[in-house]
Amino acid sequence: MPNLDIDRLQPLLQLYMQLGGGMLLGWILGRSLPQQVPMWIGQFLFWIGVPVSIITFLRGAELSGTIWIAPVVAWVAILLGAGLAWAWIRSSLSLYNSKTWSKPSQGSFLLASMVGNTGYLGFPVSLTLVGEKYFGWALFYDLLGSLLGAYGLGVLLAARFGRGTGSQWQLVKAIALNPALWCLGVGLVFRQTPLPELAEQGLKGFAWSTIALSLILIGMRLSQLASWRKLRQAALSLGIKMLLVPLVLGIGLLQLGFKGSPQLVMVLQMSMPPAFATLVIAEVYDLDRELAVTALAVGVGGLLLTLPIWLLLFTRN
Repeated sequence: MPNLDIDRLQPLLQLYMQLGGGMLLGWILGRSLPQQVPMWIGQFLFWIGVPVSIITFLRGAELSGTIWIAPVVAWVAILLGAGLAWAWIRSSLSLYNSKTWSKPSQGSFLLASMVGNTGYLGFPVSLTLVGEKYFGWALFYDLLGSLLGAYGLGVLLAARFGRGTGSQWQLVKAIALNPALWCLGVGLVFRQTPLPELAEQGLKGFAWSTIALSLILIGMRLSQLASWRKLRQAALSLGIKMLLVPLVLGIGLLQLGFKGSPQLVMVLQMSMPPAFATLVIAEVYDLDRELAVTALAVGVGGLLLTLPIWLLLFTRN
């Protein structure tokens, strides 16, 4: 039986220190600095920090022929989460005729159950617990799975359940112009190109600094979330997103022969709390913003409790 030995416990404790320290610092800064600062940091990470980090970490990543299973698994996880969430909504409406399930609430519940924060949060978790060698699996899961799922299927659902008049074309355009997708291609083309040792070390230092800055940004954004209502609905969506889906698909991957680090990376990505994109889409399409906010805040805290579960279940000696 797999067990959580000292070799896994040490990086887990290191990760907790990084997550806790980075987010706590961000929380403090978010309470004291102008509200524009998180926006500026987000713009820097979006246009420069994350794209350069993708190119850097790809240089040390192992890209085997089976890596394309990562986005396939991401889409299976997205669809399974949405399907389970929809089944719960329908059963609640038929059994209890619940008035809490307005159409905007249904939309936010579906989004929180299917799309995870596999970039800003999933990347540092995978890098710390599994290492740079398997970063490509996390990257493909995020860019070809979560990103497209959020601004593809997520937007379609938001348009179906929301009251807003957001432009779908603008969100489709946002995908096409996303620099992370372009840098994925650049990184794949130039990953074998040799660089001077000083340049290589400089890129790595910049990339890890970007990871730290992304954690600070999460803390700053969480410090600006004022709503903690609708806890029950948020807990239900998180149970689907962060517990049920990773457990079912993690066991499924094991039965299909996927073991070791690739399997663990995909399980970790599946288990991430809801993405900030769910809040952005909820605001654009006038979904239930309170439910989206509560799911975000509780999900980030719940991650600290669920990570040992996945290491215990899916770490093989």
